[in-house]
Amino acid sequence: MIRKSLACAAAVAALLAASTAFADTKDKKIALSNNYAGNSWRQAMLRSWDKVTKQAVADGIVAAADPFTTSENQVTEQAAQIQNLILQGYHAIVVNAASPDALNGAVKQACDAGIIVVSFDGIVTEPCAWRIAVDFAKMGEVQLDYLNEKMKDGGNLLEIRGLAGVFVDDEISKGIHRGAEKFPQFKISGSVHGDWAQEVAQKAVSGILPSLPEIKAVVTQGGDGYGAAQAFAAAGRPTPLIIMGNRQDELQWWKEQKDANGYETMSVSIAPGVSTLAFWVAQMILDGKEVPKDLTVPFLRIDQANLEANLATTEKGGVANVEYSMEDAAKVVAGK
Repeated sequence: MIRKSLACAAAVAALLAASTAFADTKDKKIALSNNYAGNSWRQAMLRSWDKVTKQAVADGIVAAADPFTTSENQVTEQAAQIQNLILQGYHAIVVNAASPDALNGAVKQACDAGIIVVSFDGIVTEPCAWRIAVDFAKMGEVQLDYLNEKMKDGGNLLEIRGLAGVFVDDEISKGIHRGAEKFPQFKISGSVHGDWAQEVAQKAVSGILPSLPEIKAVVTQGGDGYGAAQAFAAAGRPTPLIIMGNRQDELQWWKEQKDANGYETMSVSIAPGVSTLAFWVAQMILDGKEVPKDLTVPFLRIDQANLEANLATTEKGGVANVEYSMEDAAKVVAGK
């Protein structure tokens, strides 16, 4: 164990050894290609990118780190955006992709032009690109693990999905259904798309509730828990156990219910600051460091015991978050 720890420390030190030699990347330009910004998670992701990359530019680590977001969540629009970034002379493109495979042509064009491509959250499958992934299917499955602990007798579930046609939505839903197969006392009695947005989720849940039996729990993807709670309240139906997605309004509602009647749940999501990890990974590759093509980061889980601590550090209207430094990125790359 000691040898392994020393090896990890040595690997991190090696990755950071040249990090002060900013001459290697001080004239390099990195772009963010983002396919969607219509919810609080994406807004927090962009704020994290802006905060960390502006400091990196000010410190002379890179020349530019410009974010670009498409007006619609369309593969064709994001492909055109990536092609424009190639023409604009960026040395690396960090991508939150609308599709894991439909952007591969544009990504390959970037690689063929000598541009580093790092995908995260919505990853791409083109072999020339790097991928920073969360096990989204596992993020869905742990919700059923939790429900099995809390509700041995099971019951009917309502599933709130994310943005239709996006890889992340498909993977989380796959994990939820895998969990339901593992614990057959639970039945998914209805499913709606909430687009990872509270208002959309509230409207969708309100629309399906009249056709549903008693719902014991709501399984979610993030950005939808508070909207679900509002829909159940408006319908005059008992509040089920709702899995939350780390948004401030969800956590605040949860705390209020916890204080009032001991309400229990859990919350899970990927930290929006994963965009900053992708930035540092792109910078490290431009700096000539060896980085594995596939990196995995853990999702951020909040439980009953640490709810207040996480709520206290989450800005109003925001999302519980973790932002990455250059040293943090080196640890992830080293597998520490």
